[in-house]
Amino acid sequence: MSSRTVISGGLVITASDEIHADVLIEDGRIAALAVPGTQNWTADRTIDATGKYVIPGGVDAHTHMELPFGGTFASDTFETGTRAAAWGGTTTIVDFAVQSVGHSLREGLDAWHAKAEGNCAIDYGFHMIVSDVNQDTLKEMDLLVEEGVTSFKQFMAYPGVFYSDDGQILRAMQRSADNGGLIMMHAENGIAIDVLVEQALARGETDPRYHGEVRKALLEAEATHRAIKLAQVAGAPLYVVHVSAMEAVAELARARDEGLNVFGETCPQYLFLSTDNLAEPDFEGSKYVCSTPLRPKEHQAKLWQGLRTNDLQVVSTDHCPFCFVGQKELGRGDFSKIPNGLPGVENRMDLLHQAVVDGHISRRRWIEIACATPARMFGMYPKKGTIAPGADADVVIYDPHAEQIISAETHHMNVDYSAYEGKRLTGRVETVLSRGELVITEREYTGHAGHGTYTPRSTCQYLN
Repeated sequence: MSSRTVISGGLVITASDEIHADVLIEDGRIAALAVPGTQNWTADRTIDATGKYVIPGGVDAHTHMELPFGGTFASDTFETGTRAAAWGGTTTIVDFAVQSVGHSLREGLDAWHAKAEGNCAIDYGFHMIVSDVNQDTLKEMDLLVEEGVTSFKQFMAYPGVFYSDDGQILRAMQRSADNGGLIMMHAENGIAIDVLVEQALARGETDPRYHGEVRKALLEAEATHRAIKLAQVAGAPLYVVHVSAMEAVAELARARDEGLNVFGETCPQYLFLSTDNLAEPDFEGSKYVCSTPLRPKEHQAKLWQGLRTNDLQVVSTDHCPFCFVGQKELGRGDFSKIPNGLPGVENRMDLLHQAVVDGHISRRRWIEIACATPARMFGMYPKKGTIAPGADADVVIYDPHAEQIISAETHHMNVDYSAYEGKRLTGRVETVLSRGELVITEREYTGHAGHGTYTPRSTCQYLN
């Protein structure tokens, strides 16, 4: 059955344009844009967006639903996590399938397909975490790229779990240089960090704040530099995830000034939170334990600057929630046992709109870093990330004047605290369409598990 929706009277904002336009949606796609009131379009449904923004649905290219970590699991399932994403104006996530050491990439990917299929409220894709680089794995990388899993994450951190040494990283990068895949890097010197963790615990430094002190900014910068050089040797592009330290931004900026295909992502927690949160008393600081860790406040200005100068291209959440009660508490008396991760998939679009209000970024840059560039970076543009004829009708009606206070009492993520509890924001999602279907209708959830479909991706569309 054919269906038509008209969104009338709003300000359409994309990464490149801001225009007052009516938007026609047909059969799940954007069919046309027109000067308001000039077309006599007939429609099954008309949405009045007067005084509102009409923006592309957000693309969160870094989430961890149901991730096993530190003896427990991330508390959001694909069902609860994608529903919360929709509430926050995100209509596509790219989650991380995990290869376990001794197992194939295919086994890991199949396991993640099984978790997600039939459970998602919005569309989803997968990156592949490569934990065990060997000849078989390298061959599998080629096959995965062919079927639309075009990015591979490696870790310079977490020895004994996800860690790859420089030789394994180089081999994977050489393979991706040939097959068109993009290596995503968790850039922290995990070997050195483990020494500092051991020494801190031996001194009786067990509180959450020491998590930030041992994971030093210099060790993030060193690993970032090393990853860049390995990528340069391999002739491969590189995407550095969750950049938190100004010293790491400087490494990325230097590489980009040299003309290298090196990209950086940061996350809202590094833009809005700091080591002050990690130092909160009564073990409250554990709520803010994530890796890379929160940094002192002075790093924030450099991250915002990096986003303005395009030395950082993407803001994703690294959404990986663990409840305070029963999960974060596993690390009482030993910060190294606190599960690493923060909830945020629901808050990203609103926090970045607040950054527009505060003058950190422009409206178009908001859409660029949250929608268009992640879609391009991971091979989904212009199907995702923009409002243009032919694009999927992933559309958010956004009220730029509504005020809200972030709270665990009102959020939809399956976690018992908010990292931004009590923060006042201007701007709020009102209505969300995913492929033309109403998922949030005037602040009511009208979507359903299973609407979201798996999205195979082409290779990175952002290379020189």
